[in-house]
Amino acid sequence: MQIYETSVLYAPECSQLRFLPEGPIAYGNTGFSWVAIQHAEDIPQGSLNIFDWETQTNRNVKLPGRPGFAFPTKDSNLFIAGVERQVVLVDVDSRKVTAVSEEIDQQVSNTIINDGIPFSEGIVFGAKDLEFQTKKAGLYFWRASDRQLVCLRHDQICSNGKVISGTGMKRTLLDIDTPTQQVVRYELDCEAGTLSQPEVVLDLSDLDIFPDGMVATPDGKSVIIAFYNPNAAEYGVARQFSLASGEVEAEWRCEAAPRVTCPLLLNTADGVKLILTTATEVMDAEMFESHPQSGCLFAGETTFESAPVDYRFPREQLVS
Repeated sequence: MQIYETSVLYAPECSQLRFLPEGPIAYGNTGFSWVAIQHAEDIPQGSLNIFDWETQTNRNVKLPGRPGFAFPTKDSNLFIAGVERQVVLVDVDSRKVTAVSEEIDQQVSNTIINDGIPFSEGIVFGAKDLEFQTKKAGLYFWRASDRQLVCLRHDQICSNGKVISGTGMKRTLLDIDTPTQQVVRYELDCEAGTLSQPEVVLDLSDLDIFPDGMVATPDGKSVIIAFYNPNAAEYGVARQFSLASGEVEAEWRCEAAPRVTCPLLLNTADGVKLILTTATEVMDAEMFESHPQSGCLFAGETTFESAPVDYRFPREQLVS
């Protein structure tokens, strides 16, 4: 197993941006965007952030709620995001937010949108129970062809990492509902809006840390999973697993930041880097003092030659 030590890429001066960073995704040719899902335990608002790799600066765009994901589109000013309980369009210049879906989880309360993944047919995303207790949150498909919201499952607790593969209307979905500590595989029928029965491909339930965000390696044979550790630890980890054998092939370590939330493979002029977000969520002052890099964004080396870029929706696919 290859072990990589990562370094701090961005250390937010504002504690609100350290609370729950997630969802890094490549933006333009020189950086990536990410979301601060929530700015504090008692502040039910978050923001969209754009980090410029060349200048090492971060642009912050406050949102009128908590974003689970925010994806760049082919229009550099326009993002499609999941905020609270709706899919919305966000214009980062005008700060205008426009709903493009009905509300999720209308039959239950106290859930919000969480992690998702874009592809040419739409977005698969999940929700989370804010108390992390009840199997009541949905797993959804926002279908781009008719802009309809399709509920695929309604028994998630905290739906996180996702990978889509394949082409056309039949796709393969890898999915993590964090408390299960498993990666499962589904076959997604985009036209029918249905999933096959789940097949467990990685069982991580013997670990005392929890799988959160996930990204596929460029060859599609492995996945890199960020692990959220609620306990004190010398470092947080992201690990690369072979989908065929379950073997751990590599590990990236984030010193003094045990709560690693999401990974991104980013193409840069210096090669493909692994970007990792970390969090201070529910971390008391004493623990933060001993884990002072919590809430930072980290960067690590990889051996990959190039990484594929997630799908970008054209404006006409989003606006009537």
